[in-house]
Amino acid sequence: MKKKLLCFLGFFVVLFSSLTFAQADSLKSSKIVTVELKPKGYPVTPFKDTLFYVYNKVGSFSAESRANAITEKIRKLYEDSFFEKDSISVVPSDISQDIIYKNDFVIMSILDIDAKAENQSAHFIATRNLNLIKRAIIYQNENYSMLPKRLGYTALLILIIGIVLYFVGKIFNRIKLYILKNSDRYFKGFNYNNINILSPQKQQSLLMKLYSLIKGITLVLIVYLSLPLLFSIFPATEAYTTTLLRWILTPAKLAIMGFIHFLPSFVTIIVIFFIFKYAIKIIKFFFDEIKKENIKIDGFYSDWAMPTFNIIRFLLLAFMVVIIFPYLPGSDSPIFKGVSVFVGILFSLGSSNAIANMVAGLVITYMRPFKIGDFIKIGDVSGEVIEKTALVTRIRTPKFEDITIPNSTVLSSTSTNYSSNTKQVNNGLLIHTTVTIGYDVPWKDIHKALIDAALKTDMIEQTPPPFVLQTGLEDFYVAYQINVYTKHPTKQPLIYSSLHQNIQDSFSAAGIEIMSPHYNALRDGNTTTIPENYLNKDYEPPTFNVKNKS
Repeated sequence: MKKKLLCFLGFFVVLFSSLTFAQADSLKSSKIVTVELKPKGYPVTPFKDTLFYVYNKVGSFSAESRANAITEKIRKLYEDSFFEKDSISVVPSDISQDIIYKNDFVIMSILDIDAKAENQSAHFIATRNLNLIKRAIIYQNENYSMLPKRLGYTALLILIIGIVLYFVGKIFNRIKLYILKNSDRYFKGFNYNNINILSPQKQQSLLMKLYSLIKGITLVLIVYLSLPLLFSIFPATEAYTTTLLRWILTPAKLAIMGFIHFLPSFVTIIVIFFIFKYAIKIIKFFFDEIKKENIKIDGFYSDWAMPTFNIIRFLLLAFMVVIIFPYLPGSDSPIFKGVSVFVGILFSLGSSNAIANMVAGLVITYMRPFKIGDFIKIGDVSGEVIEKTALVTRIRTPKFEDITIPNSTVLSSTSTNYSSNTKQVNNGLLIHTTVTIGYDVPWKDIHKALIDAALKTDMIEQTPPPFVLQTGLEDFYVAYQINVYTKHPTKQPLIYSSLHQNIQDSFSAAGIEIMSPHYNALRDGNTTTIPENYLNKDYEPPTFNVKNKS
């Protein structure tokens, strides 16, 4: 019995030992598994020394990517020359503890999974990392600060920019001095078809203005393109570098690309322009021949040639603009269309009188009431036509007064042309004047005196001879009209003056009085109206020569 009891106790001891060793082995293997499951840490080393490790990935960002990103952000804080240590803090969120600089720059986020990797709380890890980052940046700034070096770079760059501006200004001043010294050689003025478009002084003034504009643009561009270099020295202003370059490069790129895209349309415009240009030249040659009367068309006068050509040229140019318009850049934009409509409205509202004058000028051209050089009368204005335009007609009176008459007024008024028949194979212009003589004087004596006076007048045609018409038998007198022919209609004032002088001399020599309408023929002691000189029969009346008068 005793022997059985000892055997049972031995078996129990062996069993307990086996269980104890099995439990120990189980705990040991459990610890090994725990160590093996801890993730690999990636160091954050912005300044050679490791500040802390990142163990876990977040979303698509691996632990290594997170560590590298945090490293770069810490370096950016160090590169900030105006870093403020009190502006970095821990800000909790719903799922993480965020380390933030100035409330908008997130340096890193600590999640619960990051805290479990180190068997600490997320707040503890965030506070520890914040202190490590702050101490590292402050240490680097105190021992390896970049601010003095950046300030030195800034001063050096400003000095270089100043030197460049100085030498560029010197170059421009030398160019200006050379131009002014050689102005007589280079500035000859600009003439086209004997028209002085630009005088030498005006040409020099325009070139100097262009020179000043180019100089100003060059200096501004040098300063502007230097600003990105200055801004790139300091990390806080480095972002403005791209902005400044974009402001100038983006419009330049758009302009260049727009021009490249416009090239096919530009070539089309050039082809259309040359087609119309040479078509107009051919048409002009045809109408020049009509004007020179080398080509004659029944019912089409030579003086119609140039007005008709101008109308055809205007229509062709308008048609060319209509064809070219769709090829112009921006022609389909709403702004371009709006401006076109606005200009059309202004033109239609402000040019009604001008259009009326243009239409009247066109009608006058084809009516052919007068030509350049004709002596005409429009309303109360008499004179020589010196110019006909699309809008007005200009007349020079015998007193050399230039009067401008709108074509609409010319068209609505009665015009008298004194020159139209004198330029053809005719007797000339018939001019006349009237004298009134009492019934007591024989009409034959009056006819003879008037014809003698007319024959003594210069610029009067002898053939056909002058003639007299008795135009009225009034109560107290008879009206006698002397008619003479002349081929000098522009000299009418001189001809009338000479004719009146000769009539006075002829009547005085014949003893005939030119009386007022109500002069009493029965004298009651009044003296005669004939000058005393003519009562002397030996008196010879003077002659008048007006051939050389203008």
